[in-house]
Amino acid sequence: MKQLFIKQKVFSLSGKFTVKDQHENDVYFVEGSFMQIPKTYSIMDTARNEVALITKKVLSLLPKFYVEVEGQEVLTIQKELSLFKARYSVNAVGVEIEGNWWDMQFAVKQHGEVIGQVSKEWFTWGDSYKVEVLKDDMEKIIIAIVIAIDCVKADQDAAASV
Repeated sequence: MKQLFIKQKVFSLSGKFTVKDQHENDVYFVEGSFMQIPKTYSIMDTARNEVALITKKVLSLLPKFYVEVEGQEVLTIQKELSLFKARYSVNAVGVEIEGNWWDMQFAVKQHGEVIGQVSKEWFTWGDSYKVEVLKDDMEKIIIAIVIAIDCVKADQDAAASV
């Protein structure tokens, strides 16, 4: 099992942050596009090679995000029409998310087998998440899922504050 930690900087306009391992070593770098349409987040390895890309669809009635890992679309997150509370659906090929993903307490499963666990770290400055990867070849997908869900949440918070 591998543990990774995502800690975002609270006042970063560009959306730059790192994913670290349990020894505080950088594993991935995340950079959001600033003042760019469509809004994207690029996940890069330590050699600065892009391993995943999150893109917000521009012309859409309801917000929709696409997640690509190594050039393959693996996930979409779409806001659903609802009257009272914001609801989103997560669609992934061969992967399901079980638990409260809106509060960042969930398991990532592949064909019924848990391949990752995500939990929000409370009492920290900024958003911090602990990610446990149980299947090494799914690490990039799990990290992309966590960052994509966080993007959706940030987008929702920004829309609510207007």
